[in-house]
Amino acid sequence: MAEKIESLFHTDKLGNEPEWNAVEVPDDELVEAKYQGTAADRHDMRMLGRVQRNFDFIPILGFSTVLICTWELLFANLLFALTDGGTGGLFWGFTVAIVACIFIYLSMAEMASMTPTAGGQYHWVSEFSPRWCQKYLSYITGWLLAIGWQGSIVGLSFVAGTIVQGLIALNDSSYEPQQWHGTLLIIAAVAIAIAINTLLAKTLPMAEFLILVLHIVGLFAIIIPLLTIAPKNSARVALLQITNSGGWSTTGTSFMLFSNITHSFAGTAVMAAIIIVTLVFAVVSEVATASRQIWAFSRDDGLPFSKFLRRVKPGWNIPLNALWVSLGFGIVIALINLGSSVALNAIVSLTISALLASYIVSIGCLLSKRLRGEPLPPSRFSLGRWGFGINIAALVFLIPFFFFCFFPTARPVDAQTMNWNVSMFGGITIFATVYYVAGGRKFYRPPVLIQNRDI
Repeated sequence: MAEKIESLFHTDKLGNEPEWNAVEVPDDELVEAKYQGTAADRHDMRMLGRVQRNFDFIPILGFSTVLICTWELLFANLLFALTDGGTGGLFWGFTVAIVACIFIYLSMAEMASMTPTAGGQYHWVSEFSPRWCQKYLSYITGWLLAIGWQGSIVGLSFVAGTIVQGLIALNDSSYEPQQWHGTLLIIAAVAIAIAINTLLAKTLPMAEFLILVLHIVGLFAIIIPLLTIAPKNSARVALLQITNSGGWSTTGTSFMLFSNITHSFAGTAVMAAIIIVTLVFAVVSEVATASRQIWAFSRDDGLPFSKFLRRVKPGWNIPLNALWVSLGFGIVIALINLGSSVALNAIVSLTISALLASYIVSIGCLLSKRLRGEPLPPSRFSLGRWGFGINIAALVFLIPFFFFCFFPTARPVDAQTMNWNVSMFGGITIFATVYYVAGGRKFYRPPVLIQNRDI
């Protein structure tokens, strides 16, 4: 028998009569008390009309740190960065990215503190956007996040698989990488991540802590030998020499740099293994994020087959159906690599544009709420009077980043070098809009409708 959480209002925040007065919560979607967090967590979830599963601070820190896998991806794409920018471009580009991230993450952290929910950006857009566009903007943001995070699973798996192929080629000169090798490695990485998120879900907090340790120790294990052994350039060359070769490169071959510096296959293998392990666990975090994103969006009936996607199997306390969808999506997208790696790259590149768009829309909506002079929800982390300037600074960085993510990385541009990200982003946006107009708007329940700030 389903339990009902009665709505605490008679009209929605748009002033319209709602089409529903209660949220049906089946017994198998209820959460055991031990997973409901602290008293503050339970208050927040009652206010949001949600349920909560709790992670301690350290596992969450490990989860988020490994999820973005900053230095691992930097090393994995090192040759690409040096080709299009050189040492100077790499240094200053990374510096600009760090400064930008400070403003972006401060803005996102404030919204997360106001409304701590798995829905993330699409929920914040629903709450902070102007009333006339709340529902549509939230809906489109939810679709972009749902598809974008699914693509990120395959994207990171592809990077990890390519590094494995590069390492094999480094140690076996007779090895010839094939696309089907990469496809199988992608599927293997996704399958491992799914297994950890299901069969070992209860040990995931401990695993996140251990991989956080490897993430930190591994960085120094690679940086110290490189700084000690590698030949040194002058500060002028390192910081000011910018190149624009515009050529494509293979991710795996970047580890030839490690080999050239260390002159040791064993040393290179250890360095590569550290990066491979952390990337695979980043895929684990990506799977957890992607599955919970579609689970959260399905709670609000934002996706087809939402009733199936949001179901939580009794005793598992995880969105198992959403995890199976992530597995199926990963396998299907990986198989595309057999026909065209360009098509695969086009799909996984959607992650970047989708996330940047969600940051722009959510921070923009928060800024618009500040400009309208409306009171912001209470939060334990607030930017206070600095919020207006920090939000603007975040958008100043994000908007150019968003447009440049559609640019091809090499000239002249043809079907192979074209950045098809723009087609994927536009296609998903158009499809979601058509689906919304055709019927999605009748079923979708914006999160702002079921939360009650008066609790």
